[in-house]
Amino acid sequence: MELMDLDHVPDNPYLLLTPGPLSTSKRVRAALFRDWCTWDDDYNAIVQAVRASLVRLATGAVDASDCTAVLMQGSGTFSVEATLGSAVPPGGVLLVLANGAYGRRMAQIADRLRLGHLVQESAETSPPDLTRLRQTLATQPAITHVAVVHCETTTGMLNPVAEIGEIVKEFGKIFIVDAMSSFGGLPMTLDSIHADFLISSANKCIQGIPGFGFVLARRPALEACAGQARSLSLDLHDQWQEMERKAGKWRYTSPTHAVRAFAEALAELEDEGGVPARHARYAENQRLLVEGMASLGMEPLLPRALQSPVITAFHSPSHPAYDFRRFYDQLKARGYVIYPGTVSEADTFRIGTIGHVFPRDVRGLLAAVAASMYWQV
Repeated sequence: MELMDLDHVPDNPYLLLTPGPLSTSKRVRAALFRDWCTWDDDYNAIVQAVRASLVRLATGAVDASDCTAVLMQGSGTFSVEATLGSAVPPGGVLLVLANGAYGRRMAQIADRLRLGHLVQESAETSPPDLTRLRQTLATQPAITHVAVVHCETTTGMLNPVAEIGEIVKEFGKIFIVDAMSSFGGLPMTLDSIHADFLISSANKCIQGIPGFGFVLARRPALEACAGQARSLSLDLHDQWQEMERKAGKWRYTSPTHAVRAFAEALAELEDEGGVPARHARYAENQRLLVEGMASLGMEPLLPRALQSPVITAFHSPSHPAYDFRRFYDQLKARGYVIYPGTVSEADTFRIGTIGHVFPRDVRGLLAAVAASMYWQV
């Protein structure tokens, strides 16, 4: 698709160092400068190309007949709710592994939808207990599905999804992975993590804009969802069937601009060198960030072994004059937006290292942090 002259795409006033929405390139934003018809063949061809690209990313294969992609309107949470509400059958029991706000949100969804469910909760600074998981599955045969967040952005924790998936499959259960903040930025396939459903969003590591999420699924697992949804608009199986039967058409009005921008973001990912190259950039961003913040006296919450390259939680300064909002405002005035903390065990703030962000940007941020440490003056 031909895009407008990038010189006419305005710059952003600041860089978003958040877990998403995140900073996008001019190339992606340029894709927004055209309107599309939701039922027209030109637009639906873009949808189909996006679905095929996602399957390739999730399988490593050009033609993976046992895997499919479903796009779903709304934020990533909409896709999580669509998956849980469609996949767990009447009488089924979902086990949620939670060690942060987004794992707890899955449990909240299950509760609101009145799904049979159990929650195995761990501390926010600890990965799920695999021994306990094995014991739970051995003693609770009624469990049919297990769900976990891959990158828990509450802390930046990278949960051991491959090891979890191996145990889940040992017991013959369906495995659901919320890979919202990791898919497209960390190497993985459905096979490598043993997942039946993998959920993510347009505005994360693939570096699109908000507007829709997507679910990568094993066809047999998705076919088994027929007639099970607890919602009309969030019926994952019906959405998939519409896209399959009508060559990319959505059941209800789709976010056309976001889809077109996402198609450009996928092309941009390929041009960068694919997921391995993007992962290397994110990892270098995060390394520079942690080392630079340590030189300024700010330490990360998690040990290196548990930390993702997506977002890092830092202990807030203990100085009595420190106030996050004032610190945030000073950084924003210098061109950088960071994220507040949500950890219950410690006072933290968070800095993301994904999106259209490069090592030079991290170095600029570190200079801005040094200039914004008003409590040391």
